[in-house]
Amino acid sequence: MSSNAPVAVVAPVISLEGVGKTYKRFAKPSDRFWQAVWPSAFRSASQTADAAANEFVALAPLNLQVRRGEALGLVGRNGAGKSTLLQMVCGTLNPSSGSVVVNGKIGALLELGAGFNPEFTGRENVYLAAAVMGFSGAETDALYESIVDFSGVREFIDQPVKTYSSGMYVRLAFAIATSANPDILVIDEALSVGDGAFAKKSFERIMQLKEQGTTVLFCSHSMYQVESFCDRAVWLDHGQVQMEGPASKVVAAYADSLREESSASSSTSSDLTGAESSGAASSSAVSEEGSKPTTALAAVVARITQIEVSVDGQTGRELEAVSLQSDVSITVKFESDPAQPCPTFATGFALPDGQIFTSAYTLFDGIAIDRDAAGNGQATVVFQKLPLMKGRFSVGAYLFDERALHVYDVVLQAATVNVVQDGVHQGFVQLPHTWK
Repeated sequence: MSSNAPVAVVAPVISLEGVGKTYKRFAKPSDRFWQAVWPSAFRSASQTADAAANEFVALAPLNLQVRRGEALGLVGRNGAGKSTLLQMVCGTLNPSSGSVVVNGKIGALLELGAGFNPEFTGRENVYLAAAVMGFSGAETDALYESIVDFSGVREFIDQPVKTYSSGMYVRLAFAIATSANPDILVIDEALSVGDGAFAKKSFERIMQLKEQGTTVLFCSHSMYQVESFCDRAVWLDHGQVQMEGPASKVVAAYADSLREESSASSSTSSDLTGAESSGAASSSAVSEEGSKPTTALAAVVARITQIEVSVDGQTGRELEAVSLQSDVSITVKFESDPAQPCPTFATGFALPDGQIFTSAYTLFDGIAIDRDAAGNGQATVVFQKLPLMKGRFSVGAYLFDERALHVYDVVLQAATVNVVQDGVHQGFVQLPHTWK
């Protein structure tokens, strides 16, 4: 049976139409003053044959719509226009052209704590920041205890925030920004903040909001997190949209661009956690015996303590393998907080330029890692009859949370494997094949 009832059209949560941002360049500081106090006269006096030379385009006019519940990633080099775009969505920066329409309450993680008054106490700044976000005093009263509990700064809540450490500062700002289940969450390089334990907690809070239907705008240099976390991505370069589409495709294209640039400039390698620096975990040093220095776990949720790479039973940092004959074994030992879910493990082989060309994950292979009551555990993966062709390859190890999204620890070069082969086959890997 047919119906003549109109079909409901759901408006986008965020709609940008022809939105761009241009800044004027001034030859001397006094020009900025005259532009402010006497703009019409200044414009007349400063007109040139090439007016564009006196302007800087931070973001070229663009159209963008974001649906409710969608996670949109923004990628691009520093200065590409990502933060400018996010600030205009949040209303902290006015566009030079176009219109921005936002349907919902925004929780912004731009410059964490940027709105704090350093002379105010933590308690006073909670109410100040909440008021800026549009909360009434009664609403803030209802949220106050949960904000303080989540931040972990209760002992210092009545002290001026100028006395806080940087970690305490961002923890309180994060707790405020995510306290009231915003309709839209804007994240600018702030997915992991504070110490290791709080970074894990903050990530879980963001994942919870996303699963509840919160729309997320996520700007990050971690390509791994963008691809894993976001549904769609936009690549910006010098204020221009280079590509828009599924996160996996945009990330792949952007990573290719970075590798081309890296090859041209002989820059350092990337890893599984990001085409540029991920900011989520630092590369760990490993001794000749494959062990990392053991210090107190402190606030770190999990970390790698030892890596052993062996070829045909021989363990070392510099190893030789025979293509299609040798077995390569990689064992990673770790310590973790036993109160947290068991971590997951990944490993990968990289080319000399750092590009990962194969990887294996315990999570996606359905492998459960055993660990003892103290939180210590290990996992071993074996690559039988190594299908790599001749060449020199590095082995990396990665420790993730239970979802394989948040990075706890990374060792980029646990060992180097020099592969030799019989015959003249070319390439990096031999794929299974048949001739007919």
